[in-house]
Amino acid sequence: MSTAVTGSGIRARLERFRQTKENRYLLGMAVVFLALYLIPFEATRVTAGVHEAFALVHYYARNHVLYSLVPAFFIAGAISMFLDKQSVIRYLGPDARPLTAYGVASVSGAVLSVCSCTVLPLFKGIYRKGAGIGPAVAFLFSGPAVNVLAIILTAQVLGPGLGIARAVGAVLFAIVIGLLMHLIYRKEDAARQTNAAMFGGPGTDDAERRPAWKSVVFVGAMVGILLFVNWRSSGGASAAWDVLFQVRYAIAGVCALVLAYAIIRWYRRRELYDWVRASRDFAVQILPLLLGGIFIAGFFLGRPGEQALIPEQWIATLVGSNSVGNIAFASVAGALMYFATLTEVPIIQGLIGAGMADGPALALLLGGPSMSLPSLLVIHSELGFRKTLVYVLLVVTMATIAGLGYAALGA
Repeated sequence: MSTAVTGSGIRARLERFRQTKENRYLLGMAVVFLALYLIPFEATRVTAGVHEAFALVHYYARNHVLYSLVPAFFIAGAISMFLDKQSVIRYLGPDARPLTAYGVASVSGAVLSVCSCTVLPLFKGIYRKGAGIGPAVAFLFSGPAVNVLAIILTAQVLGPGLGIARAVGAVLFAIVIGLLMHLIYRKEDAARQTNAAMFGGPGTDDAERRPAWKSVVFVGAMVGILLFVNWRSSGGASAAWDVLFQVRYAIAGVCALVLAYAIIRWYRRRELYDWVRASRDFAVQILPLLLGGIFIAGFFLGRPGEQALIPEQWIATLVGSNSVGNIAFASVAGALMYFATLTEVPIIQGLIGAGMADGPALALLLGGPSMSLPSLLVIHSELGFRKTLVYVLLVVTMATIAGLGYAALGA
């Protein structure tokens, strides 16, 4: 009797789930229909928005997918399959020493110096492997925000004041936001740690017997490829940086040789298959949300210097003073705008030329590169709506406070 009841209950739940899924599809189709029916595509500004949406996706596909996202997917797959979960928990878990956890998370992100979208697969990889939400979020923020070259260019182009404020603020934000997320969700994070199934790796004898340093070299070689293939010139701002820029492909080639050796000598075919499959899964989960978010961002805001649905002049008029409202608006706008690596500097330079005040400029510099609408969609898929909202509110609030403090110092 109990078996029948249980089976009936399971069937009822499956039927409700199926109906809920179909209702969501129906709602989605209704939204698309209303958009196609109501949007005046003949209007010049709407046409410009549609053009910019496709143009921004095209730009991202040509400049970031092959050289940034694809390596990031493979790194995330390797982290999830081959790195020792106990080591990740020891250094980045919720019970790790804060100095170690947040130091490792912020420094790792700073070394990568990737955009808010490229850091997403890496964030997913370490979070699923056992990193606490605090260190994982610190890593998520620091990757795009604590970008050494971007900070150098900020000081060179926008002035040393904004450059120093950005450097100090970005490091502090990574640590403070991570700590606050840890404190807010400490109990949930502890419960997540008890579910060992979440951190299942390949589970092979070879993986268990392989020395940890081999996995570190394997992942490190891919990180080197990602880092140096995307290395940018500082434009004369840093001689040492530009020396590395001249030999970036040679260094990336050495990393590729190390990776090839590791693949051939250290890993079995089944493990490599599992690695590729895990990387594929990250791509399937992330790419649709990411490209969809970039399309939406392009439709409303467009590329730098190009008119979309919302012209840049409108934004400039809303950030022309150091009032709380103007700085808060800059923080929120930064959370939604998409900035490719280093493009925030010329964008904000243009906005300052159009009348943007110093406080909103710093708020946009601190909040913008670390988040975007596309990245928030992916973060939501991993953390859920509530945690994502808290993360956004923390970044926006701290960016607003930093902007107000910087404006007060300059007054």
